[in-house]
Amino acid sequence: MTELRLHGLSYEDRLRSVDLTVRPGETVGLIGPNGSGKTTLLRCVYGTLAPTAGRATLDGDDLHALGAKARARRVATVPQDSATEFELTVHELVALGRSPHKRFWEGDTDADRGRAAAALARVGLTELADRPYPTLSGGERQRALVARALVQAPALLVLDEPTNHLDIRHQLDVLALVRTLGTTNLLALHDLNLAGAYCDRLYVLERGRIVTGGTPAEVLTPALLDTVYGVEAEVIPHPRTGSPTVVYLHGPPGGQEPSIM
Repeated sequence: MTELRLHGLSYEDRLRSVDLTVRPGETVGLIGPNGSGKTTLLRCVYGTLAPTAGRATLDGDDLHALGAKARARRVATVPQDSATEFELTVHELVALGRSPHKRFWEGDTDADRGRAAAALARVGLTELADRPYPTLSGGERQRALVARALVQAPALLVLDEPTNHLDIRHQLDVLALVRTLGTTNLLALHDLNLAGAYCDRLYVLERGRIVTGGTPAEVLTPALLDTVYGVEAEVIPHPRTGSPTVVYLHGPPGGQEPSIM
């Protein structure tokens, strides 16, 4: 099992001395307002950005000291924006997840094709396997990228808004699937109720800094929602699961009159 640690991680003025741990097998969520640094942090983990200070380590190995292919054998990502145009079928795109495990001249084996088919079945896209990827809807593209990450067989799975573009059924399906993979998972989420239901622990980012971390029940409090998000809310245990459920109240915090300026 794999452990991710961030040690004083900084990136320009967007991240400031972030310390964070994702223990082996955990699903840890990043939450915070738009512009708080969630996507920047994830990019520093999966390698599209190099930290300007600090380190990201995986089982003690500095991720940025690894070559791109070596890192891709251990870390898979599902980016927030799935709008990139690939001139590939859905099956071909998903099969690319095996690339880090092969030499550049090697073609797909029967085993590779079987892995891709199994991943497509897990995300409900079997019937679209032969469709060109650019013709998919936003939600279908997102599920195809999740399938590609599954085929990659990573130790660490990094997901940036994995429920983006998905209807509620597929949001629940994807997050439930992530928890069954046996991987160590770090994901950014906007939906606080999904974060509370599917994450073992949460870290809250604000202006590039971690302001608190803990279990969802410890983190999702009315005081935090007021301070970080500027909203008034109640937090109650879900009647069936016990996970914290955020109920937003109308109007600004403290009953103030809304400003029209």
